[in-house]
Amino acid sequence: MGGLETKAIVEINQAANQFKSSIVIKVGTRFIDVKSILGLSITLFSNQVYQLDIHGPDEDEAKAVMKQLFENHGLPLSGI
Repeated sequence: MGGLETKAIVEINQAANQFKSSIVIKVGTRFIDVKSILGLSITLFSNQVYQLDIHGPDEDEAKAVMKQLFENHGLPLSGI
């Protein structure tokens, strides 16, 4: 895993952990808690389109932040 990939994983994980909302990434048939750095590290960068499922009291803000982070790191999202 390169430096850019590690940076993306850490930034996405740290941002997710600032929210009370549940943030789950769907990749293929797998569902991974974005607040889990281990789960995130084995999920990202597999040339997939990612779908985020965000629910909770601060979900609108979480969606905006996650969308921006994924775009910043060139990770394609669908349905957010």
